[in-house]
Amino acid sequence: MTKRTSAKYKIDRRMGENIWGRAKSPVNKREYGPGQHGQRRKNKLSDFGTQLRAKQKLKGYYGDLTEKQFRKIYGEAERVRGDTGEMLVGLLERRLDAVVYRAKLVPTIFAARQFVNHGHVNVNGKRVNIPSFTVKKGMKISLSPKARNMIVIQHNIDVLDRSVVGWLETGDGGKEVTVRDLPQREHIDIPVREQLIVELYSK
Repeated sequence: MTKRTSAKYKIDRRMGENIWGRAKSPVNKREYGPGQHGQRRKNKLSDFGTQLRAKQKLKGYYGDLTEKQFRKIYGEAERVRGDTGEMLVGLLERRLDAVVYRAKLVPTIFAARQFVNHGHVNVNGKRVNIPSFTVKKGMKISLSPKARNMIVIQHNIDVLDRSVVGWLETGDGGKEVTVRDLPQREHIDIPVREQLIVELYSK
């Protein structure tokens, strides 16, 4: 399990972007960084700074992963034939906590990680409590009997203002999800240039 060392809102302000789309993010009102020097004029980022910022942003989108976790996933993406950047995003998207989030069962990626950790998710009928578990095509993700009766789950399915991604197929009123295909980069709405991360790790 990752350990987020900075407050979510402070990360948003440092990046100058509302990474997780939270309604109360201070970036919605103040685009400058945190602290007494946050409003100072910013120098233009170097190539390394731009690449590093892209990596930090992508790590943030998936729950502020640690460098060790992120580097391991990147290593897996390198070993697969094809575009390393696209493979990297695809592997991140196939994490179990990301799938739970994309299925609209929880409001945030952090809630998804906690939800999986607490044993509320089954994969092909067996309980899986590892958020980094990688789903494969054809797998069926369902809720535990206890989670199925949670009022908040039905509330999330009904109220959350986002669509379930196309590579997932929902069933049982949204409480069951089947991985009908592997995610393709063009279907993943994340404004990060992953090629910059490949360039960073290639140095």
